[in-house]
Amino acid sequence: MGKIIITALPGFTIRLASKKDIFLIRDLILELADYEKLTHVVTMDASLLEKYLFGKKKYAEVLLACYKDLPVGFALFFHNFSTFLGKPGIYLEDLYIREKFRGKGYGKALLSFIANIAIERDCGRIEWSVLDWNKPAIEFYQSLGSEILKEWLINRVTGEDMKKLAQSFRKYELD
Repeated sequence: MGKIIITALPGFTIRLASKKDIFLIRDLILELADYEKLTHVVTMDASLLEKYLFGKKKYAEVLLACYKDLPVGFALFFHNFSTFLGKPGIYLEDLYIREKFRGKGYGKALLSFIANIAIERDCGRIEWSVLDWNKPAIEFYQSLGSEILKEWLINRVTGEDMKKLAQSFRKYELD
């Protein structure tokens, strides 16, 4: 179990996830995918999470939110880099609070904790995406001072298209 951080919210704690939390993390991700109506794109499993979250190279970090030791949500984030700021940043891939625990300040506490991590690590910003139909999340994020960047569009290449793109590069070696 990771270091437990006591919060100002009675009974609520935040802790860094450990390898033994793999199945909990998987279940929370599946709940998030269901909420976002995206279960059809989920291909992850516990072994992939273990490999990339707790393997030799750790690609992301997970915070678990608990109320009286009951897991109520999570945040998964990783570092990126801003060339314009010349500093690292944090990209928040997922923030999820189980439905019956929403509206209690737990999501705000997780975001506040991540903001503290960003400051401690001298990051220039925190960024994340939100689905355009998710009005409660948009309003929540804006209430915290988040700015929706409407002029930026997310680009994504996956699967076969990513393989085709990789194969389009021709290597030439010079002696």
